[in-house]
Amino acid sequence: MKMFTDVQTVSIDVFDRYESDVRSYIRSFPTVFHRAKDYHLWDVDGTMYIDFFAGAGALNYGHNNEVLKRALLEYLSEDGITHGLDMGTKAKGEFLEAFQQIILEPRGLSYKVMFPGPTGTNSVESALKLARKVTGRSTIISFTNAFHGMTLGSLSVTGNRFKRKGAGIPLSNTFSVPYDSQENGIDGIALLRRMLDDSGSGLDLPAAIIVETVQGEGGINVASLKWLKQLETLCRARDILLILDDVQMGCGRTGPFFSFESAGITPDIVCLSKSISGYGLPMALTLFRPELDVWNPGEHNGTFRGHNPAFVTGTQALKQYWTNQKLTDQTEQHGRTIEGYLSDIVESMPTLRGKVRGRGMAYGMECGVPGLAEEISHAAFERGLIVETSGAQSEVVKLLPPLTIDEVGLKRGLSILADSAKAVAPI
Repeated sequence: MKMFTDVQTVSIDVFDRYESDVRSYIRSFPTVFHRAKDYHLWDVDGTMYIDFFAGAGALNYGHNNEVLKRALLEYLSEDGITHGLDMGTKAKGEFLEAFQQIILEPRGLSYKVMFPGPTGTNSVESALKLARKVTGRSTIISFTNAFHGMTLGSLSVTGNRFKRKGAGIPLSNTFSVPYDSQENGIDGIALLRRMLDDSGSGLDLPAAIIVETVQGEGGINVASLKWLKQLETLCRARDILLILDDVQMGCGRTGPFFSFESAGITPDIVCLSKSISGYGLPMALTLFRPELDVWNPGEHNGTFRGHNPAFVTGTQALKQYWTNQKLTDQTEQHGRTIEGYLSDIVESMPTLRGKVRGRGMAYGMECGVPGLAEEISHAAFERGLIVETSGAQSEVVKLLPPLTIDEVGLKRGLSILADSAKAVAPI
């Protein structure tokens, strides 16, 4: 029998031999990464990359953030609880107190906190279930180009045809309308209002409307603050629950902690995940108004909803970055820098047929030439920059740098992106 021997080096071929064909990001970034720090990644060959991907928004505070790492190592060294289901632990209690005192109370928000499981789609699934349980209605309204997760409930309110097809069954009890007048000039809210008023429209009064303030996977589509306010007004007038999916755009990605703060709205239910642990550890929250807490004990549960190391780093992230305005101010300043660079690229290279859009440090450059955004991403990788694409046809170069990146690193990455666009732009 062949004995196992220690592997000194890992070849990228191992993933092709043993891992499912469902893998995706490795196809865009074909190397074997080995180390990471702040906004840098290194592969096994020692090649260094600037990271404008940040774990798809799960690493807002960078890789192996030193402050968070010290707290995590100290906790582990003391044999702190790792797995606790939904039992009471010191780590969870400290997180709940910090979240209440640092995030909710200063914003005048009164939410119960639910730990639905380790990922964003767990948060969305619990939000949909709760909305239906509270209202006794089944329909959920979502928007074109939305992305809310890959489990069946979350997929039912996701717009991408390719991802929806993976469900293998019809996705029902949902209805989709255009997002913020960006589709053929159609006003989605006006359309929805008319359909709700028309007894012959075939649309029953929904349990909830689920929305992203900025559609990340959908192509960095930005809802105006006015539109978001109109949406809240519609929900209040019709007794429809408003679910805000802040999985990717929350935790400071657009500037404030919650992406909806600037619009002056208060959702009934909020979904958080990705950077809520601060360290890239699995963690998700579902927040909802106290009167909506109609769950029976154990009615929604999950084995890994109590990941205590994530509570430790999440608490430390709140204390480190959200007791003052410094990170928000820096994020907004970096956002202006990103917008300036992208605008210069689009203006200086008209053959890209580009458009720039974003908020805070979530920005996108749409390319009007099919396949060009992916070419730019590939060219950037060859030059030492990790940047992904998004949109229904992968037509948008999507920038999600760590919020903590310094100005030197940000401008260096943006310069690489400009060089990459120049290298592949049609003549």
